[in-house]
Amino acid sequence: MSFAASALYAIIRYVGVLTRPGPVRSQVAQLNGSAAPGRPWLDLALQLAGVLTGVMPVLLVLYLLVRHGGGRRAIGLDGASPGRDSALGALLAAGIGGIGLGFYLLAWHSGANLTVAPSGLPDVWWRIPVLVLSAWQNGIAEEVVVTGYLLVRLRELDVAPRSALAASAVLRGSYHLYQGLGGFFGNLAMGLLFGRLFQRRGRVLPLVIAHSLIDTVAFVGYVVLVGKVSWIPAPR
Repeated sequence: MSFAASALYAIIRYVGVLTRPGPVRSQVAQLNGSAAPGRPWLDLALQLAGVLTGVMPVLLVLYLLVRHGGGRRAIGLDGASPGRDSALGALLAAGIGGIGLGFYLLAWHSGANLTVAPSGLPDVWWRIPVLVLSAWQNGIAEEVVVTGYLLVRLRELDVAPRSALAASAVLRGSYHLYQGLGGFFGNLAMGLLFGRLFQRRGRVLPLVIAHSLIDTVAFVGYVVLVGKVSWIPAPR
């Protein structure tokens, strides 16, 4: 209903990338595009609606966890250790963010990845706030559903921990395949790390914080630096 469906569309889009004339890196994967070009207020309304609908799977997951027992505590989304969760999240963001950027640049220069444009929003007052909201929506939805909920449910179904971890990581990589092989393998590696941390600590909150910070820096940093820094690939 959510990320598996996104993975299906991403695979189809990747087939389209491979069958289109020209090198892969000459094509663009735009992450936050305008929904109503030339109509900023309508665009804003559509952007906010997109963020709202993007967190609906999270609300469904939380409802199912409450019905099943444990609620948010079952996946460590509570405020039991805010200091440690925040510190770990920030540390993960700093480490993985830098490695992820390097991996993307390597994949792009090798021709295995599309040119990722984190923002195609117009230069209006709400651009940065919407990008931040989009980043946190990504972090909350992906980590709660793909890491926390999926791994908890697979454990309850007596799926072996390694198999469950592989399933979660492959799913994460698959719905990023629209960016190219770099997007797939980079997120596969992130999924393995995040999933293993969740299996050991049972807390998804630091992963939400880390993912959200990584996307916030990527989205806002792109707006600030693209065209000004030569090493950041930009659409042509």
